[in-house]
Amino acid sequence: MTQEANLETYVKLISVELAISTESVRNTLMLLDEGATVPFISRYRKERTGGLDEVKIGEIKDLYAKYSEVEARRQTILKTISEQGKLTQELEKQITTTWEMTKLEDLYLPYKPKRKTRAAKARENGLEGLANALILGRLRDVNAEAEKYTNDNVPTAEDALQGARDIIAEIVSEDNNTRDIVRIAFKNTAQLKTKVVKGKETEGDKFSDYFDLAESMTRMPAHRLLAIRRAENEGIIKVQVAPRDKDSAVSRIERNYTRMQNSRSSADQMKLAIEDAYDRLLEPSIETEFSAQTKYDADTEAIRVFRENLRQLLLAAPLGEQRVLALDPGFRTGCKVVCLDRQGALLHHTVVYPHLPKSDVEGTLETLRYLIKKYDIEAVAIGNGTASRETEEVARRIDPTGKLRIFVVSEDGASIYSASKVARDEFPNEDVTVRGAVSIGRRLMDPLAELVKIDPKSIGVGQYQHDVDQTRLKSALDEVVVSCVNSVGVDVNTASKELLTYVSGLGPQLAQNIVDYRAENGAFTSRTQLKKVPRLGAKAYEQCAGFLRIRGAENPLDNSAVHPEVYSIVQQMAKDTRCTVKELMESAEKRKAINIHKYVTETVGLPTLTDIMSELEKPGRDPREKLEEFRFADGVNTIEDLQEGMRLPGIVTNITAFGAFVDIGVHQDGLVHISALSNTFVKDINSVLKLHQHVMVTVVGVDRKRNRISLSMKE
Repeated sequence: MTQEANLETYVKLISVELAISTESVRNTLMLLDEGATVPFISRYRKERTGGLDEVKIGEIKDLYAKYSEVEARRQTILKTISEQGKLTQELEKQITTTWEMTKLEDLYLPYKPKRKTRAAKARENGLEGLANALILGRLRDVNAEAEKYTNDNVPTAEDALQGARDIIAEIVSEDNNTRDIVRIAFKNTAQLKTKVVKGKETEGDKFSDYFDLAESMTRMPAHRLLAIRRAENEGIIKVQVAPRDKDSAVSRIERNYTRMQNSRSSADQMKLAIEDAYDRLLEPSIETEFSAQTKYDADTEAIRVFRENLRQLLLAAPLGEQRVLALDPGFRTGCKVVCLDRQGALLHHTVVYPHLPKSDVEGTLETLRYLIKKYDIEAVAIGNGTASRETEEVARRIDPTGKLRIFVVSEDGASIYSASKVARDEFPNEDVTVRGAVSIGRRLMDPLAELVKIDPKSIGVGQYQHDVDQTRLKSALDEVVVSCVNSVGVDVNTASKELLTYVSGLGPQLAQNIVDYRAENGAFTSRTQLKKVPRLGAKAYEQCAGFLRIRGAENPLDNSAVHPEVYSIVQQMAKDTRCTVKELMESAEKRKAINIHKYVTETVGLPTLTDIMSELEKPGRDPREKLEEFRFADGVNTIEDLQEGMRLPGIVTNITAFGAFVDIGVHQDGLVHISALSNTFVKDINSVLKLHQHVMVTVVGVDRKRNRISLSMKE
């Protein structure tokens, strides 16, 4: 199959699977092949894709990769069977017309090079003829026929029959229809059973719910399966998965092979062979396949949850460019204090000791008031770790009027950042405590810009992130970061290398080149100047330019999402309305006078023109929400302060498939189970909750021994 033929085949397959026109699929694949990124295609090539969003473009990309993998495997299989001289026209047709990897492997199974099996040994001993005779089922006396096959390696008739059954078992186990019967049995009736490994009860206490479990796989949620597989991997439990009704599957297989038998003795031998095939070959093989598939599906669900949480976290409301004092709380070692300017640059750092053992509250307040006045601080950020609530109580005494804005910020991953090469490069002369406090302050100002410096797995918003396929997880999370960065846009003159890395068309090297160019030549004054950055060629410029912002540029479009390739259209609009581009952007009346249909060309259609008009109205707008202040309940600082029935304010910190975790200010998040989210049924938690959402919860249970808190959001 030629490359062109392959492409058209992929286009048709993807079009049917996603219910998207073949033209949209074909154009999307061509754009991807040309090196265009998903954000770029979604934002700037709507005419070619029919307005597909990032999700659909991503699905097309994934399916293309999947079908390409199938095709590559197909060619390997055809080559291997052909070299064996066993590639018939019928078999070749079957192989070339399937696009399911499982079906492809089934067709290949009888020809797949394998270690020496019992069936192979039986064939070497000349027993294939006896096996074929038993399959045909016309032997009235199987023992007499078996005697004919005895030799030095097969001393008795029973040995001959056993060898024949081994051959039959292998034939049965490699039959496509037979394997499908067992697959269906697993899919519809598989049951997972667990048993604790003797002597592991104490070590595996956290997995005690799975010490003796029997549950249908059709009803098992992804998070439970991942927990069970983790317990199995740690050697705490043993797991077995099998259909509840094995006999029904075996009977179906037997009917396929014995319905034409006219010899009872042959049929009896066939039944023995089929039972052996099922127990020794089929069930273990399909169990492995089924377990891998269910693990893949569980990974998919966990990754989906992680992706959604990460997106919400990265797109959390920013405080914006304000002068911030950040506090990294601590008891014995004190609270690290840093002062940051509006761009997040470190101005000053020190340590205060508001808590025991030193407990210098008045000295702390004096220092903080002095720093706030000296650096004209506009907001305070407090890390949510150890001593957070106690530090917040002290901080609220700084300004008795209550005008000073105080925010509690998640510390998840801050320690990872503070010890990283990125942090060392940013602050080579400061220790990890200073770096960690700076990260807390910057997270308040712009969560996206700061969190891109940390491995997403360390941010603390996933479930079982260390148990899922790490390659798939990394790829999925990187896609989310890219999507978020490009949806917000990046100030090319203030962005870090890490943030620039995720901009469409760039990457680590070009991001570093931009930072180096900026350091050597000063701030960029126009998008065109980007072309002077070493190795940033025409293609990279095309992909990145629309997502990079230049504040104060001579051309106001350089601080918008309007792509340079359509600047001429905006300039013509301004000319037609007898004004400048700047005046056009500032005047709603002038924009209303524009008939966008007049500017349609062969390459620029109404979707792009509509986007241009929207961008002219609010150039460079930030899609993120506004930041709201939040305050925990006074007097509730530890789990010991909790009582059932308390109604408390909280912040959603993590969303899983089974519920949401909420910080209520006691150093231990509580769980709102999905069944306790609402008085009505909730299928998708993300439909009713978002990360960092401010909620009211009721305490319904406190397990102080296991440090667990149960909450409810029901009215």
